[in-house]
Amino acid sequence: MTGAPQRSRTDVGLLPVKVIVKQSFNSSGNALQLVRSLASTAYTDPRRANEPAVTTTPGDITPEQRRMLEDALRVDQAGEIAANWIYRGQYAVLGHDKHTGPLIQDMWDQEKKHLAVMDKLQLQHHVRPTLLTDFAKVAGFGLGAVTALMSKEAAMACTEAVETVIGEHYDDQLKELDEMSTNHPSIPLLKDVIREFRDDELEHLDIAVENHSQQAPAHALLSAVVGAGCMVAIELCKRI
Repeated sequence: MTGAPQRSRTDVGLLPVKVIVKQSFNSSGNALQLVRSLASTAYTDPRRANEPAVTTTPGDITPEQRRMLEDALRVDQAGEIAANWIYRGQYAVLGHDKHTGPLIQDMWDQEKKHLAVMDKLQLQHHVRPTLLTDFAKVAGFGLGAVTALMSKEAAMACTEAVETVIGEHYDDQLKELDEMSTNHPSIPLLKDVIREFRDDELEHLDIAVENHSQQAPAHALLSAVVGAGCMVAIELCKRI
């Protein structure tokens, strides 16, 4: 994990035509206005609150597919909880920094939205949350705070490693969902939401690299340890 994957940040043709303006930050900390189509507005727009795609779950999938759907959403919700607490830990240490503080806050704000949507998806599809929620909070905050205390570059290396694993994890989920045969409208919407969130995570990865994540002391070792921890957490949250 020594560099950012060569991926597109947005799969524009795959997202619904619902456009809003969002803020991000470049490596100089300047606000940029980016226009992006957002699938997740289906879960945040009150006008869509009663649509079957956001209120019902498929009844025509196999038990194996149901388990896959539940495992995916359980892990995704836990991952967003952990991500929120990682950024909370980083911000507790680096929030005062005029350059790094706004970067962390911007990424954290996106993760807050991700979690709010995942919470709604968990309820919609009747998924039991992981029993490791409290552990995810403590571990996430600890990881964020410790790497931030090491250095700004180490905090960015943490973000780079986490987002690399999460981006690949979302890609794997999309492949599994592509194989799910159902006419229920919630599944195409779920795939679009996952694509959107994956692109946000890859944007965070890009920001981390632009802000010298690879200059962190023992970058390769730190990335390997954090990445391995993320992969173990994914497997545990599927089962517990």
